[in-house]
Amino acid sequence: MKEFTIQKNDAGQRLDRFVAKAVPLLPASLAQKYIRIKRIKLCGKGAARDTRLRAGDTVQMYVNDEFFQKPTEENAYLSIVRPSLNVVYEDENILLADKKQGMLCHSDGGWSPNTLIANIQAYLYQKKEWDPKAENAFAPALCNRIDRNTAGIVIAAKNAEALRIMNEKIKLREIDKYYLCAVHGRPQPASGTLRGYLFKDAAKNQVFVRTAPCPGAKEAVTAYRVLLTERNLSLVECRLLTGRTHQIRAQMAAAGWPLLGDGKYGVNRLNREYGETAQALRSYKLVFSFQTDAGALNYLKNRSFESGKQEFVEKYFSRPKFD
Repeated sequence: MKEFTIQKNDAGQRLDRFVAKAVPLLPASLAQKYIRIKRIKLCGKGAARDTRLRAGDTVQMYVNDEFFQKPTEENAYLSIVRPSLNVVYEDENILLADKKQGMLCHSDGGWSPNTLIANIQAYLYQKKEWDPKAENAFAPALCNRIDRNTAGIVIAAKNAEALRIMNEKIKLREIDKYYLCAVHGRPQPASGTLRGYLFKDAAKNQVFVRTAPCPGAKEAVTAYRVLLTERNLSLVECRLLTGRTHQIRAQMAAAGWPLLGDGKYGVNRLNREYGETAQALRSYKLVFSFQTDAGALNYLKNRSFESGKQEFVEKYFSRPKFD
C-alpha cells in the first residue's frame, strides 16, 4: 500500500485524475475498477471517482508495486489492458504479428503503450508466458522492424535462444521477406531486380538512390514482379535482398513507379486522383528458407506465413495472382 497526502497544487482535481498522474502505468480501466472496489481509498474510505480532492486529504492505493515504477519503454506493457495484436502464427519460441499501419514497432522517444513491442509483451505477460520478475535480463523482443506507415508481419522472439537464432538467420539472409505494393504505372520489364545505393539524410528521415557507390551509401537490392495492372495502377510483389530504410519506396520511385499514397517519395498529384494519403505497402509474407542449422527452430525450415486481408489490394485489384 502507498499513501499520498494531497498538497495545495493537487487540490481541486478529481480523484481519478490524480490517480492517473500519480500512477501513469496503471491502466485507466483498472484504476476505475480499483476505485470502485475500494482498493483506492480517500482518507481511508471508499469514494466516487469524480470526488474533488482537498489539501490535506490522503489517498491510499492498494496497487501492485510494479505500477509505481517510472514509466519506460521496457515497462509500457503494464499500462495495456487489452493488447492490440493480430497474431499470424505463434508457438513456444516465436510469434508473428501483423502490425497495423501507423503503429510504431518501438517507441521513438520516452515511453508509449501504443507500440507493437509493448502490445506483444502485454499479451505474453497476461497469458503468463512471460514473468518479468523471474527474468534477470530477457524480455520478449522484435527480431525485425518495419516502418511506422508500413503494415505487415514482424517476428518476435519469446526466449533468448529464439532471438539469437532469428537474428543470425536475418543476418545470413535465410529469411525471405515479401512485400506487396501498389505503384503508379506499369513497371517494365514485368519482373526484374532493382540495384542501387541508398544514402540516408537523417535530418529529413529520407533516403536518396545513387547508381554508384558513394561515401555513406549502402547497397540496396530488391527483386520484383508485377502481379496485375488495372486503372494505371500495378500490384507488385517485392522481395528484399537487402534491408535498408525505405528501400522499396525509394527504389520504386527512382525507377519511375512511385507507390500509391506515398507522400515522401511519391507524386502527390497522382495520389490525389485516388484520394490516398497512406502508402500502399505491406509486408505480407515470410519464408523461413534456412540454409544452415537453426537449432531449436529447425522445425520452421521452408515454412511460409502470410498476413491476412490486404486492404489496398482488395480496393484496387480484382483478381491478383500470387502463384
